[in-house]
Amino acid sequence: MDRRRFLSIAGAGLATVVATKSFAGDDRPARLVFVHGRSQQGLDPDVLKASWLDTLKQGAAKNNRTLPPQLDVAFPFYGDKLDDFTRRFEIPLTTDIQTKGAGVDADFLSFQAEVAEQMRSKAGISDAEVQEQFGTNPTEKGPQNWAWVQAIIRAIDRNAGSVSQSFIEKFMRDVYLYTSQPGVQDAIDNLVAEKIDESPCVIVGHSLGTVVAYHILRTDRRALKVRAFITVGSPLGIRAIRDRFRPIGFPAKIKAWYNAFDPRDVVALYPLDGSSFPINPSVENYASVLNATDNRHGIVGYLNDPQVAKHILDALGA
Repeated sequence: MDRRRFLSIAGAGLATVVATKSFAGDDRPARLVFVHGRSQQGLDPDVLKASWLDTLKQGAAKNNRTLPPQLDVAFPFYGDKLDDFTRRFEIPLTTDIQTKGAGVDADFLSFQAEVAEQMRSKAGISDAEVQEQFGTNPTEKGPQNWAWVQAIIRAIDRNAGSVSQSFIEKFMRDVYLYTSQPGVQDAIDNLVAEKIDESPCVIVGHSLGTVVAYHILRTDRRALKVRAFITVGSPLGIRAIRDRFRPIGFPAKIKAWYNAFDPRDVVALYPLDGSSFPINPSVENYASVLNATDNRHGIVGYLNDPQVAKHILDALGA
């Protein structure tokens, strides 16, 4: 389906009338839209939505507050579709090149190299630590050498203390798929945009979901009314990812943008500030999340943060 035509009709009839407080200037009730990240394939979206809500309730309780009793919540699910694309395109990870003899995708390798180098730099991982992982390999160092790129990723794995090499490589692959491969972006955007209508809403995006939601909010032609865009664990500040959406800008359809991250979350090390994501008006950043998940990146370690929960509740008018 043509994306421009789809976006002009998407969302009709999706909202349920509920008893939540309305936004200023619009007497319709607010909706809460959750946009998940990667690696959700094969999971039950209803179970996932319930988990997000339960965790948000924990964050609300830390503020002695509760969610609206009949909150309308949308959970657009694209996990299986993304998984279909990963199998269809068969983009080799550096571990696949090493263990399976897979061919090198030069464009993806270049993307990996740039993302990995920025992660390494921000995480404070030294050249010596990367060299230790590269070892005595006789091949030339550099972004076009898969072994060198793998050494950077392995150094992040060994020294950043939160994420595995497999997680980093698959995260890079999925972002690359979404931002570069024909048809992937439209297919995923359509699934998510279908659950966002023209009624007032609050959008909460996590990880890759922040990238997807940002792109929709910048390109959707409908008269969306987004009271707040709240991003957690977002990689949009990584230059190699940010530059795929140039020219970047503050989505006109949102009133406020709040970005929260754990400074130990290697996916979200770069705040969306004037240096990493220069837009006007600027994004409000919160860098004090203490994400208790093993990789410091999991959604449950973000939604139960009292400040994150407060901003969601305030935007809902709860």
